[in-house]
Amino acid sequence: MQEVIVHKINMGDVEDPDIMIAEPIWKWQQSDEGKWIMEHSKQQPMWHRRVDPSSFGYVYTIHAWLDDKELTYWKLKYE
Repeated sequence: MQEVIVHKINMGDVEDPDIMIAEPIWKWQQSDEGKWIMEHSKQQPMWHRRVDPSSFGYVYTIHAWLDDKELTYWKLKYE
């Protein structure tokens, strides 16, 4: 099982980035890829926030845990 970054979202400098990122994450979860990840990740997928000094904003990454077979399928179909 491997931890994989399955989606990345850039967010500008806003007052409350965690609230502002909720809609883009929700839209991703409703996509074909998001639904597949939510169903096949061994642990519940989670997001991480980090500061992006080049844009004075934030980068959000969604992490999932996939076994080798599912990782190969995801890379071939979605990455």
